[in-house]
Amino acid sequence: MNEALAVARMKDGDIAGLAEVVHLYQTRAMRAAYLITRDRSSAEDVVQLAFLRAYQRIGQFDPTRPFGPWFLRSVVNAAVQTASQAARVVPLEPAATDDRVPASAELADREPGPDLRWEAVETREELWTALGQLTPRQREAVVLRYYLNLDE
Repeated sequence: MNEALAVARMKDGDIAGLAEVVHLYQTRAMRAAYLITRDRSSAEDVVQLAFLRAYQRIGQFDPTRPFGPWFLRSVVNAAVQTASQAARVVPLEPAATDDRVPASAELADREPGPDLRWEAVETREELWTALGQLTPRQREAVVLRYYLNLDE
């Protein structure tokens, strides 16, 4: 099933259309949300709610335009809001970092050989550190432009 058919099925209230949209966009949405929130659990929550909202609000979508940018923009907006809210919360105790998966593992590419993989890990760690120095709004701009290839 292609994107247009999935969206049409969603507009008809068919949950199978949503399942196809999840199949098409789950990885990109999760990575975009994770890059902005920098927290896997928060990113999962953002993406799950974004899919539900897309299904509920599919009537507002213009079918003459591509679905991907419309949906991914909602993911990015929700991730920025979540990251901004999390930045305002001060934990009473320092978070345990032993069970946290490193950013390089979250974003690792499984296809290249060992030498290219090592180089990619180093680059990802440098990018992860650089992203951490930005505000959620600044991370939003970077993710929209360079990860999702959206010019808006």
